[in-house]
Amino acid sequence: MQTGTIVGLTDKGFGFIKGEGMEKDLFFHSNELVNVNFDDLRQGDQVTFEIGESPRGPNAIKVSKV
Repeated sequence: MQTGTIVGLTDKGFGFIKGEGMEKDLFFHSNELVNVNFDDLRQGDQVTFEIGESPRGPNAIKVSKV
């Protein structure tokens, strides 16, 4: 399980996480949230996640608020 910080959210149900020790931000979709609603997330929130692969590269899956 990785940890990181939400660095961006959109009104279309997705956002970006800056993982600890990672150079690139990871995309996540609201479908990948666990035990939290997208509307309850704010920029700067700490989250845990796993890294999955998509056709566009790595993305965050199983995202939970700490």
